[in-house]
Amino acid sequence: MFSVLSYGRLVARAGLGGLSQTDSRDYSLVTASCGFGKDFRKGILKKGMCYGDDACFVARHRSADVLGVADGVGGWRDYGVDPSQFSGTLMRTCERLVKEGRFVPSNPVGILTAGYCELLQNKVPLLGSSTACIVVLDRTSHRLHTANLGDSGFLVVRGGEVVHRSDEQQHYFNTPFQLSIAPPEAEGVVLSDSPDAADSTSFDVQLGDIILTATDGLFDNMPDYMILQELKKLKNSNYESIQQTARSIAEQAHELAYDPTYMSPFAQFACDNGLNVRGGKPDDITVLLSIVAEYTD
Repeated sequence: MFSVLSYGRLVARAGLGGLSQTDSRDYSLVTASCGFGKDFRKGILKKGMCYGDDACFVARHRSADVLGVADGVGGWRDYGVDPSQFSGTLMRTCERLVKEGRFVPSNPVGILTAGYCELLQNKVPLLGSSTACIVVLDRTSHRLHTANLGDSGFLVVRGGEVVHRSDEQQHYFNTPFQLSIAPPEAEGVVLSDSPDAADSTSFDVQLGDIILTATDGLFDNMPDYMILQELKKLKNSNYESIQQTARSIAEQAHELAYDPTYMSPFAQFACDNGLNVRGGKPDDITVLLSIVAEYTD
């Protein structure tokens, strides 16, 4: 149901509220993962860190820590295509590129572009579509570089407040930006965006900052204030506390997704678009919860 991802000896020596830093210490991320696949796939973690049609990765390089989440577009199932294959392969490819050092920390769009290009070059076409969000912590400069395509995304929390949030990209209601590979007869008909269309940001982080990276299954079911309430449960910066909190967030989102009386963020957005909708949105949910910590090799 969940997994804790730890790389090297990561030591958190700051409070969760964050500290102003002017030192030369390297930073890293302590990260835990939790998720649910909807329907019959709930609670099952597939090979390659996939929850249902969602996929994710955490990779470590000497220069940076890199996180990624992707949400496979479920509509492909109507055409006999497993949506998790596209998102899972995209994330595994990005992970390999990072581990091989074939990336620039300040250019997360480059990671997404290279991964997508590899999929396009497969001899056997891998059909499907996916949103994607890549988050890179440059351990020396203490800067976070992000690229978000579609409606997955991230929050950065400091002192109990959201200080950075990704922008959601939608063509129209419930139709996010997405990377796609379509059969030749459907090219030009299937919606497909360029990795360059991803929204990119760069900003400094502090020790103790909390970074939550997730697919829309979380954000469509839990508003920021609910997420912040769950983050208050973080007792300290060790793996166990992060793991428990990530699981608590994912479980609450999963429960709300199936509540027919709950006015979810998705239902509110639908109403804003002229639709009479109420309740949660059953969906795959992937949560990566990280804390910025001091790194020692």
